[in-house]
Amino acid sequence: MDMKKRINLELRNRTPADVDVKEPMALLKEEQVKELVLDNCRSNDGKIEGLSAAFESLEFLSMINVMLTSVSNLPKLNKLRKLELSDNRISGGLEVLAERTPSLTHLNLSGNKIKDINTLEPLKKLLNLRSLDLFNCEVTNLNDYRDSMFKLLPQLTYLDGYDQDDQEAPDSDVEGDGDCLDDDDEEDDDEENEDAEEEEEEDDEEGEFDVLDEEDEDELDGEDDDDDDEDSAEEDDDEDEEAEDGEEESKETAQGQKRKRTPEDDGEEDTEDDE
Repeated sequence: MDMKKRINLELRNRTPADVDVKEPMALLKEEQVKELVLDNCRSNDGKIEGLSAAFESLEFLSMINVMLTSVSNLPKLNKLRKLELSDNRISGGLEVLAERTPSLTHLNLSGNKIKDINTLEPLKKLLNLRSLDLFNCEVTNLNDYRDSMFKLLPQLTYLDGYDQDDQEAPDSDVEGDGDCLDDDDEEDDDEENEDAEEEEEEDDEEGEFDVLDEEDEDELDGEDDDDDDEDSAEEDDDEDEEAEDGEEESKETAQGQKRKRTPEDDGEEDTEDDE
């Protein structure tokens, strides 16, 4: 598939200018085309085709293994930060990158036909360039290659994935994924996190209410038990009082039964004897 057809395919057969901005789901409108991957397609005559000023919002462009020999047809891409050009046949003409991609931070030229350091001198104008990859280029076989490159491009932090102290770059710096993350995506992630936190808080509140309800039920059960205990105590008191009344009546009855003779009775008996 040639490069023009691949671009149309990536845009779903529409160019950024053709997209109706009134369409609510038009995610491919001009200002939203920020990433474009054209890997393994075919470039005619080794030049870039199909890209125009309509893609000025691009931040990430990948053209790996498309048989490029020149980047002379690259349009002005002021916002481009990462450019993948590995496994092509580029041997020079890098001044175009300095002129048309002023915001570039990551450039991958590995596997191209770059043979000497002077070919890379135009990259000095890329003041924001942090990472440059020249792996499998002939230039990497030169004596003092790394020292010469860091001296030529002092703005570089990483060369072929390592800094001047031979410390490997973190994956985010090598790939540049963090730099190319859309602000909208970051906002969506924040919103999702906020929603998740709100749901957790709601669940916690519901859990608290459940605990409170259980505690209230326990308290009510405790009060009912206390009331039952009081009623039982009152019944016991009533039974005790009835028992005491019964005992008193029994005592009185017993006393009545024992009192059969009175002093008067004794007197009457004595009188009868005297007679």
